[in-house]
Amino acid sequence: MNKSELNRIFESFSDYNILIIGDVMVDAYAWGEVDRISPEAPVPIFSCSSRENRLGGAANVALNIKSLGANPILCSVIGDDDRGKDFIKLLSEIQQEQSGIVVSSHRRTTVKTRFISNNQHVIRIDEEDTHELADETELEFIDHIKSLLEKHEIHAVVFEDYDKGVITKNLIEEITDFANQKNIPILVDPKKRHYSDYKNVTLFKPNFKEFLEGSNLSLEKGDIEGLFRAAKQFQSEMGVDKLLITLSELGVFISNENTYEHIPAVVRKIADVSGAGDTVISVATLCLAAGMNAAEIAAISNLAGGIVCEIPVVVPIDKEQLLEESLKLFAMA
Repeated sequence: MNKSELNRIFESFSDYNILIIGDVMVDAYAWGEVDRISPEAPVPIFSCSSRENRLGGAANVALNIKSLGANPILCSVIGDDDRGKDFIKLLSEIQQEQSGIVVSSHRRTTVKTRFISNNQHVIRIDEEDTHELADETELEFIDHIKSLLEKHEIHAVVFEDYDKGVITKNLIEEITDFANQKNIPILVDPKKRHYSDYKNVTLFKPNFKEFLEGSNLSLEKGDIEGLFRAAKQFQSEMGVDKLLITLSELGVFISNENTYEHIPAVVRKIADVSGAGDTVISVATLCLAAGMNAAEIAAISNLAGGIVCEIPVVVPIDKEQLLEESLKLFAMA
């Protein structure tokens, strides 16, 4: 891939509408210092100096899609609570469309609060409900997603599953069938509860641990040939076109069922891996929509995941930095 072609593809990202379905949350941060132990109990005292709220979960995928120049349509269910209002405020601040958000009195808005001292996580506190959507809310949500798929020209659908209950088996089946009928590519970032429910999708992106657990396998991470054999069987059984597996320090693996590519990780100073999976699925989605082949999708997604790991908080990918590093990567190929 030459420089002009890569530039053209990155420019084309702005042409795409991406519908994202999944669990959203508020990522709350408390910044401060730990410099002494409490006299009340043998625990550290965290002296908080500042706080910040950010969009998290599937909303981080929307942020990444938006940062890359495309138009995300985020579909989720939040609580009718103060944290839900905080979430809507965060969407408003970035001028993100809110038409896909459903408010429910049957659940809390998920919040993850991270306490950070000297660029290190000290503790994380989660406030959430993880039960699946109530029947009437589930039906309302499915119908709402279908109406958005009818109303807009959608270039890809992403399931961003954080296992908080917004994505259900029925929802997966209904929306997958609906999108396939319209020939819309479907990409999945799965969790264990519904791992086996994602059939007949275009790209499936577990991490290595999720792939082993979901497929009841025992493999060494470095056994790429063994991974390919397992991948072929999984893709055949599930009707998955492309299987993209993140391997942390070993990079990424992608299989077309007949062939595979293993893209080694780029050596970086890792500060925080939170949100890297969101970035990988976001970049993979736009690369796939732009018509890139499997190796190109994996290579650029791998770069993106590494870039965001250098920053000690969850942030969306910087499009210009990703393009710059992609140009260097393909120039060396």
